[in-house]
Amino acid sequence: MKSRPEKKPGKSPAKKAARKKPTPGKTAPKKKGRPSKWTEPTAAEICRRLSTGEPLAAICRDEHMPHPNSVREWTKARPDFAEAVTQAREAGFEALAAECLTIADDTAGDVIETDYGPRVDSENIQRSKLRIETRLKLLSKWYPQKYGDKIEIEKTGPPEFVVVIGPGNHPTN
Repeated sequence: MKSRPEKKPGKSPAKKAARKKPTPGKTAPKKKGRPSKWTEPTAAEICRRLSTGEPLAAICRDEHMPHPNSVREWTKARPDFAEAVTQAREAGFEALAAECLTIADDTAGDVIETDYGPRVDSENIQRSKLRIETRLKLLSKWYPQKYGDKIEIEKTGPPEFVVVIGPGNHPTN
């Protein structure tokens, strides 16, 4: 069995390279990762895409876009951006609702031609139904005031009274 040579105490070569100053005339290596600095064009693109119904998570998957946490921090730090995002989201909810109608009205692919004549393509119809239901469920979660289920409570039967007796109100006093 071979023994490993002992490592000398000190800094690793990777740490030394990281501290090395760039040579004059050469540019520093390009930073890796997502941009996190606020820029007006990025904010405008985020709002534009939100207004079409695209979720923030999908927008932020693009390489040139910041992480969703950065966008949330921007909304906390910039009230004007927060208001723009809110308006864009509401427009996006309307776009998703309109998309549901478009999917429901689209009959292309519902009937297919076979050797035995036309046949209903139930798979296409079920997929359309799933697409609509998914969007409606997301709308009810994202914007329950407008798209959520309305819950009404109706009391039937005679009214019930509850008497609360506190100190000084007891009948024996």
